[in-house]
Amino acid sequence: MRTMPVALAAVLLVLAGCASTSDRSDSAPLEVATATATVHGVAVENTRQFLGIRYAEPPIGNLRWSPPQPLPTSDGDVDATAPGSQCPQSATESGGAQTTDEDCLFLNVTTPLVTSNDPLPVMVWWHGGGFTSGSGSAYEAQRIASEGNVIVVTVNYRLGMLGYLGLPGLRGSGNFGFADQIQSLRWVNDNAAAFGGDPDNVTVFGESAGGMAACAALTSPAAQGLVDKAAIMSGSCALDFPTDSIYPGVPEQRPYVSLADSEATGIEVAQQLGCSGSNTLECLRALPTDALVAQGQSFSNNLAYGTEMLPADPVRAVEDGAALNVPVFSGGNRAEQNSFVGGALLADPSTVTADSYPTLLTDAFGSDAARVADVYPLQHFPSAALAWASVTTDAAWSCPTYRNNRELAATAPVYSYEFADTGTADVSGVGASGVPQDAAHATDMPYFFDIAGHDLLKTPAQHDLARTMIAYLTSFAHTGIPSAADAPQWPRTTADVSPVLQFASGDISVIDADAEHHCDFWNSLAR
Repeated sequence: MRTMPVALAAVLLVLAGCASTSDRSDSAPLEVATATATVHGVAVENTRQFLGIRYAEPPIGNLRWSPPQPLPTSDGDVDATAPGSQCPQSATESGGAQTTDEDCLFLNVTTPLVTSNDPLPVMVWWHGGGFTSGSGSAYEAQRIASEGNVIVVTVNYRLGMLGYLGLPGLRGSGNFGFADQIQSLRWVNDNAAAFGGDPDNVTVFGESAGGMAACAALTSPAAQGLVDKAAIMSGSCALDFPTDSIYPGVPEQRPYVSLADSEATGIEVAQQLGCSGSNTLECLRALPTDALVAQGQSFSNNLAYGTEMLPADPVRAVEDGAALNVPVFSGGNRAEQNSFVGGALLADPSTVTADSYPTLLTDAFGSDAARVADVYPLQHFPSAALAWASVTTDAAWSCPTYRNNRELAATAPVYSYEFADTGTADVSGVGASGVPQDAAHATDMPYFFDIAGHDLLKTPAQHDLARTMIAYLTSFAHTGIPSAADAPQWPRTTADVSPVLQFASGDISVIDADAEHHCDFWNSLAR
């Protein structure tokens, strides 16, 4: 799925609380015996880090486009002081910052430096990047682990064609990257205790594509017994991107497609690569990685439903009350689309103008375009770009997210949020477009993580907000109820009402996000 501006992935990768009441004692060991090997980590600030740990066999050779295979038991020692390779992605998307290789199924474990007498919650991070880019190692989790007294596991998973190719008769078709993510949860279940973690208290959390996968996991039989809580950031199951919203010319997109559609796309792409007939898979497996990555630039990456991993469309499963009954922390950013619209303008300033605005509305909403224009009249905005960004933020992100949260709340505890801080770092690299950064897509990530070794927060107020956000998130991992000292109580979402806790520097408060984003209007449109 194409959901992240290329600049965002490049910037993220080029850039070179709630404490438990458990008694703490001495520094924890830097040597840990896992179920498959003994790993040797490193102390960094107030944490232990174990980097570049394999969690599955390398998906190479005949294991290319196969479900992830568990590792055999070994008595060997593993140097876990440096990250493993990123999964293959274009040089632009990876930023050229690290090595990419199909042998990429690695994860990284960050724990508090001192031991705890009680096992700690484990938080498993699935990165964003539109299912085409990113890596677990770009997100450095020292602050979350040390301030929240939790264990954080960040995960690489297969991307692009290598992660989401569908072909008839191929086991795991359309969901190899998602299967990797589920395998990472199995690894955590088997190994959490060795690092001082509680395998019965695992929170999966992810942003953008990682959030979409976390939401899908709530509907996957494969995740049952492996997920105790979920934090979904800018990645609701119900996200629905109108035509032209991700980038001009890109048709309507949703996170999930039917297996039949996934396989039809796979056959078409295979033919473009010169592979067809009964030896299609053999032919594709013989191709060099670079050819697959290059083809992936025009490949739509979506999880496939109607499969063993996802029997039903996750959107329908949530609507039908078939999601896991576990606590959920879910929301997004106030101005998600500013990143995407800014990226479009950098590429071609003529894409979003006062003259093109009516056409964009018609392409996206058809016969409802005039109704949308009435709610978002051009004269109410400083520019056509901000009008279009507001329309598509509300239609694609905010309103589907809060509607999805109410549906989840029919069977599980749900807490809804909105990130709304201003003056954030230009993580998407589109500041020169003239579109204000505001709380655009992924601008919340530096409040939780250092990005590739960099603290991107600019002011003391932002650091204060970050500590409070981490406290809410990690208290949720500990207890299933987000809370923070000297901060507002967070009301639960219900099936009928979705109070939203909004995060901004110096102002954390409950808002009516449905009203702010015109959700009654959007929910009335049938698309």
